[in-house]
Formats: sequence, C-alpha cells, structure tokens
Amino acid sequence: VAFVVCRSLEGLKTFSYLEELILDNNLLGNDLLLPRLPHLHTLTLNKNQISFQRNTCKILLDHLAEVVPSLQYLSLLGNIACPNELVCKEKDEDDYQRYRYFVLHKLPNLKFLDTRKVTRREREEALIRGAFMKVVKPK
Repeated sequence: VAFVVCRSLEGLKTFSYLEELILDNNLLGNDLLLPRLPHLHTLTLNKNQISFQRNTCKILLDHLAEVVPSLQYLSLLGNIACPNELVCKEKDEDDYQRYRYFVLHKLPNLKFLDTRKVTRREREEALIRGAFMKVVKPK
C-alpha cells in the first residue's frame, strides 16, 4: 500500500471497480471531480479543504450522488464543511446535526456519515428538512 498526496484524480477513471477510496489530507476542495465509480461504497475525504461557501458543498454532494451511486460510507471530518466542536469552539452538536441532515438529504443512501451510523430518525428528518439545513449562526 502506497500513500501519496493527490493533486489530480484523473487516473481513477481506470479503476471503475474501485470499492473504497481514502483521499484524506490532500488539500482537496469543493471543486473535487471524481470519475464515475459505480462500485465505490466507501469514500473518506477527511482533513481536506471542503467548505459550505456559496453553495459549493451542495454542488459537490450533487456530484457525488451522480458519480458514486453505491456510496454508503462518507467521512468529511476535519473539513470546514463538517462542524466539529472539538476543532472549532464556535460549533456545537446542533451545528453538526444540521450538517448531517443536509448531507443525508443530498446522499440518502448513506449508512454511515463520518464516524456515526445513520439512524432512521435522521433519515426521516433529512427528507423533511434537510434541504433547508445550513450551518449558519447569527453574529
């Protein structure tokens, strides 16, 4: 197993049967473009540069829904888009839960998000309100 810092994901298109992909610590942002990987069920994008700026995270999640239709496990820990009170004092558990509803609204087939299993209640809440969940607090 080799670990390298990725600057281009172009070569992944030759691995159409890939099932797991770990892209942690690669400075990847919301402009991440993956080739179609129909068998990919696990994707970790921890500690990259993914954020909720100008709806670009929505575009990224829509892209993932299209190109990795079998995705069941996604981890975005350590990104600005993933509010974590352990990393940022201004964030709390409510921020993290709103983030989960939004991601689950966009990727309803997920079974795990970050380190937690997706619950039936979360899935129902994501269907009802997920589109309106943005992690924004008044100043």
